[in-house]
Amino acid sequence: MIEELASVVLTTSMPEHGLQAGDIGTVVLVHQEGKGYTVEFMTLSGETVAVVTVGAEHVRPIRHNEIAHVRELIAA
Repeated sequence: MIEELASVVLTTSMPEHGLQAGDIGTVVLVHQEGKGYTVEFMTLSGETVAVVTVGAEHVRPIRHNEIAHVRELIAA
């Protein structure tokens, strides 16, 4: 189970929220012992882009051999 305040990777694009698969967010709330999560996605300058609740299948933990990638935010 992913814990609160853990960084996660979005596995499914959510264009209605301006999010793409691969975006990194922070778990702010765990639901039903890991069946779902509320995740905050932010710009690198700290502006919140979206706070969404997703099923566990839509996020995964960050792997140790991954590197972050930057993209410009396109408004939803």
